[in-house]
Amino acid sequence: MEQSLLNIGFGSTVVADRIVSIVSPNSAPMKRLKDEAKNDKRLIDATHGRRTRSIIIMDSNHIVLSAIQAETISQRYSMLGEAQ
Repeated sequence: MEQSLLNIGFGSTVVADRIVSIVSPNSAPMKRLKDEAKNDKRLIDATHGRRTRSIIIMDSNHIVLSAIQAETISQRYSMLGEAQ
């Protein structure tokens, strides 16, 4: 069983099959989600010090921050599905 890795920018990847949602970080609920994950030690910051442009919600309840636009990551995700 081979797992597909999704590039989320700057050499960071996540297992594509474990992604629940890819969202924009601009709304108040998403900011709350990020803060709650940080307090619960479930936050993974993969921005490398850059501005957060997308939030990836994993099935393990971890929250991954990326500096790549949500639309770009979504396109990469759909391309992975087409390649299989």
